[in-house]
Amino acid sequence: MSDEMVISQTKLFVGWLNRQMRGYDLRQEFSPFGEIVFAKVNLDRETNRSKGFWFVEFADAEGASKAQKEMDWKEVRGRTIKVDFAKEDPTKVYRRPEGEQAPIATAPSAQPSNDETNDEIPADETVVDENVF
Repeated sequence: MSDEMVISQTKLFVGWLNRQMRGYDLRQEFSPFGEIVFAKVNLDRETNRSKGFWFVEFADAEGASKAQKEMDWKEVRGRTIKVDFAKEDPTKVYRRPEGEQAPIATAPSAQPSNDETNDEIPADETVVDENVF
């Protein structure tokens, strides 16, 4: 990891989340603040269970700033969450070729039933490779 980290203007780190939440749940919580490019769960590679923290990236800095101010220390599904701007290693930041648009993650077509209790990601859940970001 680089000694010099860059603070993102559009990507938020969301910690202390309820581990049952998925990308579409997080999208619902954060979408009132602006257009979301992606909402990503971080999984333990061995167990495929949520690590309890997420990243949400907005299309613009204004939406991210509003969300950070409004959602930091808010209770979401029985847990008080921590929201801050993500710190990124500039040597690992993915750069799209000039003119290429960022992919927009979409919500899954069907949400799981209320009795779903495992932490496995549904087949239609959008997951972004954390090594890219």
